[in-house]
Amino acid sequence: MTSDVTARIARALDERFGTKIPLAEDEAGAHALARMLEHRSHRRYSPRPVSNELLQLLFACAFSAPSKSDLQQADIVHVINADKRKTIADLIPDNPWVREAPVFLVLCGNNRRTRQVARLRGKPFANDHLDAFMNAAVDAGIVLASFIHAAEAVALGCCPISSVRNHAQTVSDLLELPDWVFPLAGLCVGYPAEEGRITARLPLDVTVHRDRFDETDITGKIDGYDRRRAGHQHYKKQRDVERFGAADFYGWSEDKARQYAKPERANFGEFIRRKKFNLA
Repeated sequence: MTSDVTARIARALDERFGTKIPLAEDEAGAHALARMLEHRSHRRYSPRPVSNELLQLLFACAFSAPSKSDLQQADIVHVINADKRKTIADLIPDNPWVREAPVFLVLCGNNRRTRQVARLRGKPFANDHLDAFMNAAVDAGIVLASFIHAAEAVALGCCPISSVRNHAQTVSDLLELPDWVFPLAGLCVGYPAEEGRITARLPLDVTVHRDRFDETDITGKIDGYDRRRAGHQHYKKQRDVERFGAADFYGWSEDKARQYAKPERANFGEFIRRKKFNLA
């Protein structure tokens, strides 16, 4: 392993987690690990188009991901039609990159095919409960992450768009998603116009547990994370200043507390039930 990739990993670990992890000089796959640690979301793109051949290859990579029991309950809708793209972009104007990205995809959970296969082979579908939805949602999430990982390997940038779920019924109608198929997230794809930045994450001793769930000193660790993250990146504006006032120090935890002080997607469960999922 070259000193260059060692330095990349060390730098990314410090920026992301504020930590150091010893690495063997001959660690296999170090370049791939460095790329994962250096992941950035990209919201500005060059006008360079993404070829259809490359896109098809990335689809193949994404659908090579693990799938629960080989049920393969994920789909991708490539939104090519300009009017449909504009409709989705107009729904979420605070995400202008939806309009501007060379490629826009919608990742979908699909529990419909499993039911179709049951009917096709004359078998009962005996798992009509919450797990059916969860399996499809998780499969779609894994495909989403796998697509992003593949795209970054060929110097593309991506930005997931969870806001499509704010308008799940409209997006579903627009893309003609049938019962038991639902939009999980959008995804902007293109060649980045700027490098982007590594987003600091919670320390590993908050998110990785040994033998049991452990919240020891969670308050202190979150406070420490807020301060460390602020040293790398500041929030450009504070949420709901009219309601909560302007904080002297505005960190990640304050931002997320304010975000979830306002209802979001409260009707999503109703939408999923309209898709005929039984969430019991």
